[in-house]
Amino acid sequence: MHIQNIVFAVLFLAAISLFTYNLLRIRSYLMLGRSENRFDNTGKRIAKVLGIGIGQSKIFRDPSAGLMHALIFWGFLVLISAVLEAIIQGFYSGFSLGVLGSISMVFFASQDIFGLLVILSVLYALFRRFVLKPKRLTGDGSTNADAVFILCMIMGVMLTMYGVNAVKTALHPEYANYYKAHFIASHLGSLFTGNEITLYNVFWWLHVLIVLTFMNYLPYSKHFHIVTSLPNVYLSKTGKQTLDTEEIDLEKENVFLGAGDIEQLTWKEMFDGYACTECGRCTSVCPANLTGKPLSPRKIIMDIRERTSEKAPLLAGKKEIPEDIAGKKLVSEHYITDEELWACTSCMACVNECPVNIEHVNAIVDMRRFLVQSESRFPDELMTVFGNMENNGAPWAYPQIDRLKWTEGLDITVPVAANKNEFDVLYWVGCAGSFDARYQGVSRSVAQLLDKAKVNYAVLGTEEKCNGDSARRLGNEFLAQMMIKENVETMKKYNFKKILVSCPHCLQTIGNEYKAFGGDYEVVHHSEFIGELVKERKIEIDDTKKTDKKITFHDSCYLGRYNDLYEEPRELLKQVNKGELEEMKRSKDRGLCCGAGGGRMWMEEKIGKKVNIERTEEALETNAEVISTACPFCMTMLTDGVKEKGKAEEVKVKDFAELVLEASK
Repeated sequence: MHIQNIVFAVLFLAAISLFTYNLLRIRSYLMLGRSENRFDNTGKRIAKVLGIGIGQSKIFRDPSAGLMHALIFWGFLVLISAVLEAIIQGFYSGFSLGVLGSISMVFFASQDIFGLLVILSVLYALFRRFVLKPKRLTGDGSTNADAVFILCMIMGVMLTMYGVNAVKTALHPEYANYYKAHFIASHLGSLFTGNEITLYNVFWWLHVLIVLTFMNYLPYSKHFHIVTSLPNVYLSKTGKQTLDTEEIDLEKENVFLGAGDIEQLTWKEMFDGYACTECGRCTSVCPANLTGKPLSPRKIIMDIRERTSEKAPLLAGKKEIPEDIAGKKLVSEHYITDEELWACTSCMACVNECPVNIEHVNAIVDMRRFLVQSESRFPDELMTVFGNMENNGAPWAYPQIDRLKWTEGLDITVPVAANKNEFDVLYWVGCAGSFDARYQGVSRSVAQLLDKAKVNYAVLGTEEKCNGDSARRLGNEFLAQMMIKENVETMKKYNFKKILVSCPHCLQTIGNEYKAFGGDYEVVHHSEFIGELVKERKIEIDDTKKTDKKITFHDSCYLGRYNDLYEEPRELLKQVNKGELEEMKRSKDRGLCCGAGGGRMWMEEKIGKKVNIERTEEALETNAEVISTACPFCMTMLTDGVKEKGKAEEVKVKDFAELVLEASK
């Protein structure tokens, strides 16, 4: 073994040891968080890694930046062969991939092709950062220095690789025929005639030193996502987006009431901080941020990472925490403020946009739980809402006995479960469908359509209570769980096959989140259910009654991003519409929130532009005469927006059920 091999072996082992130490250090920080199972559904998780991670599917939501990043990522995967060759040569100088024979030519050609693509991508990244300057790359404490340093390191790895490949024929003339596959590097070799072996050693040492330095810089950089992004995709939720559930039993010790600091977050919420690359995609689509609110989803994740870096080493080492650190909390003016947390509409746009599947909303709700359940610190108007939910089973101050008032004036009889016991479909009317004057019309339309189709259904009537969605998203988990458990017990009394809902928030909570409380139901939204009835001709459409007005459709966040229902509503609209269906500029999974989710329905919007006005203006830009939606919250927000813009006479906000009923025989 030559002295060069010994020096390399020492450096390599030191670098690997330091990198391993940093991985174990960060792991010890994560162990401080609450437990959470993210290792089930192996097949689905691997599929996510292949599609989102290796395939970079989400990165292309921003095409130009996406292509740049994907080429760098794929380039690194391909160029692992060059790095491995260099490392093996550090221990055994005579090694070359040329030993693989003609197969090696595939590796050599791919190194040249992808090396060039990576270099071009790095140059574009620098051009984009310093010339194009997209807004999302600035702010929230994100700096250029770290990004530029990493880009220069990547460029260094590529250039030194080309240098090594350009002159390595001098060391391994026996593989000269195979090295011809280096069609770029071989041409560069003509620039380095004479002293090829010395040049080879210079390029090789520069190459391995940059690689080892790069590797050990990563744990201290936002670009640690190079290591953590694929694991984070693997660890992300495999099913529908749901809130984490930890049953609250006040008789137990150490009851989780919310996350005020890092050790009260789950380990996965902490890990998200290490997976963040600060790309700003989440913030660029956040409706609160777009309308001037203090919330930036990127900052939330960066603050979690920063607070973890500050406090976790002391907790993990079981050291006394200095007063200047102990006196802070994650949820405080030092990091994440109340105003930031209350601005969130839980629309899931940030999670949907994140290329590495960071789950911002779960962390935000955990911190809201801390504000509500540990600190009793929440907007004044929520005191009334929580009181109404607790006393009346609804956000409004209507008595439970009024749950069936929406049926008054109908020329059909709406069957009540208590008088029927067994039926096929339980129609969950919801609080808005029961009490909101405008949305009562939707409930009546649904009931009439069910009657036309001769569906065997019933409603709970006075036995129905709020599903718990708003209480959960607002952080009052104790109240939410109380209502959920009561509803589950009520439904145990009846035999039915599925639950029909008109509210996407009911769809999400009852359909996806009641399972954690023993309520495993098949839940369908009325846009799906009525659509099937139309297809089966159980509801017949009269062509002469179809509307000829231009319609635009607003995607409810809880129908779309939470439950992936985009085409079903549009197909139903086509059945009842002679005119055009005009899409807004932000639609489907890019649709802008109405501003009412996350419990914002019950809070005043005092900062910046109102989200519902931003969305209403977008709808009005289509020149549609009807804005169609499928959510009571969206209907309220868009109706208010149309009124505020002075367009109430010209533009109507309608639900699917109303449009289908108007067009039915």
